[in-house]
Order: sequence, then C-alpha cells, then structure tokens
Amino acid sequence: MADPLPPAVGFVGLGRMGDPMTRRIAAAGVEVRGFDVSPDAVRALDGVVTRVDSAADAARGTGVVILMLPDSDVVERVVDDELLDALVAPVSGDGRDSATRHSRPLLVDMSSSEPLRTRALAERVASRGATLVDAPVSGGVSGARAGTLTIMVGGPSQAAERLEPLLALMGRVRHVGEVGAGHALKALNNLLSASHLLASSEAILAGRRFGLDPAVMLDAINGSSGRSGSTQNKWPNHILPGSYDSGFTASLLVKDIKIALALAEATGAPHEHAEHTVRVWSRAVEKLGPAADHTEIARWLEEQ
Repeated sequence: MADPLPPAVGFVGLGRMGDPMTRRIAAAGVEVRGFDVSPDAVRALDGVVTRVDSAADAARGTGVVILMLPDSDVVERVVDDELLDALVAPVSGDGRDSATRHSRPLLVDMSSSEPLRTRALAERVASRGATLVDAPVSGGVSGARAGTLTIMVGGPSQAAERLEPLLALMGRVRHVGEVGAGHALKALNNLLSASHLLASSEAILAGRRFGLDPAVMLDAINGSSGRSGSTQNKWPNHILPGSYDSGFTASLLVKDIKIALALAEATGAPHEHAEHTVRVWSRAVEKLGPAADHTEIARWLEEQ
C-alpha cells in the first residue's frame, strides 16, 4: 500500500520550474510552504502557496522539503546554513499523523546538482538524522505544467517509496539507484540532449543552404532513424517559429553537460565527443549571453 500524500511540504525555489511544480502539488490538497529569494516569484503564487520568510521556515515542521535551485553551490549553502537545523528540529502538536511524525525527515533535491557533491551532502544530512534524496527532472517548463516530467530518483528505496505519491503529482517517477544516481543520470541525459540539438541544427542548416525546406526535412527525419527530441520538439516548436522559448537557458545546459563530462573523466569513460559538445556550447553561451534560451544555439550556428 502506497504511502499517503503528506499534509504539508516545504518548497524552496519558485522560479520557472518551481512555480508549475508547486501548483500541481497544491492542486492535490497538499499545503505548500514556499520560499524564494525573488519576491516576484512568491507573489506569482499568491493563493497557491503558504508564504514563508525563509528556507528554514519552509522546512520547519513539514518533514518533507523540496529544493529546485540553480546548482550545488546554492543547494549546499541553503541546506548547511539555513534549512537543515529547522528540518530536523523536534515537532509536536503539528497536525501530522503519528507515522509521518516519527519518520526521518526527507530533503528532496530536484535541482541539477553534481552527483559526487550530492553524495557528500547526503552524508552530512544523514549525520543529523534526515535523509537526502536526489530527484532531478527532465521535460522542461511545459512538462512541469502538464505533470509529465521524468523524475529520476536517487536514494534509499524506502525513502523513494515514501516520496512516490508526492512526486507522481509532477510526472513519471523512476527510482534509478542510490543517492547521487539521479543527478548523474540527469547530467548524462542533458549531454545527449545538447549533442542532439547541436548535430540536428548543423544538419538542418546545411539542408536549408542546399535548398531544402526545414519543415519538409523535419517531417522526413521524424519518420526516420535521425529523429530525436530536438527534431520532434525543439526545432518545430521553438526554432522554426523563431520564438526560442523552451524555458531552459543555454547557460544551465552548459552547467549540466560540464557535470556529465566531469563524471565521464572521473570514471575513465570515453569522452571525446562530450569534450567537443561542451566546447561548442560554451562558445555559444559566451556569444548569446547567460539568459539565452538553449534553442538559440540554432540561431548562433546560422550566424557563424
């Protein structure tokens, strides 16, 4: 029998992804105690989340706290300096049922963090009596809105089972291994995504210069062996219309693919193609700027 939804969760990081994710949790009847350093992000969720004044307040008395933050640096600062003391503080008379009150508090890092740093942080969290689970996502803002994210969970199986009903509100949950496994898989997935977009953009631009219609190319490719998420989604929906509005920045993608490259180097796996992908994407971000949508690499390539 699946664990029930918790009556309340803390949620730290209410940006592009955190906003639709908290809306889906709140719609299921779970109180979301939300915090973000941006007042605008919090105001956008008026009537959806219970506004709190700090990450510590989001954690206090809930037993489950979700983080959706930019990187490991921010995650570690928030956990070590602000949140962990409140998460593990004893609670009484808080309205939670007995089973939940006596379970180890759960800290769920849904950010794209570095897997080795995640493991080290999990040890510090465990020494204080809580459990860290990494659960990064793939699917972008549109997937967060639709509740169709792929959620890659790393951590103890008991903790993953306890979280499954909550995470399932946001998408397809897959327990992929021990702590750090989710962050490793997310980085490797984004390395593939970056490689696909780079290769498909070069191919489509070459075809256009030859005289082929990109829309005709995509129709053929998407029924053939060259298809990918880039040809099925990014090119037709964000690049051909010229909107470049996938909701995921090129700078965040570069951060993720650098994590994947470092993982390959650390394990001794082949990584020549990964090095090339990181090099080209890094040049693109230098030219486009850190706020550019990652689909704008097609525009950057065309201008070269």
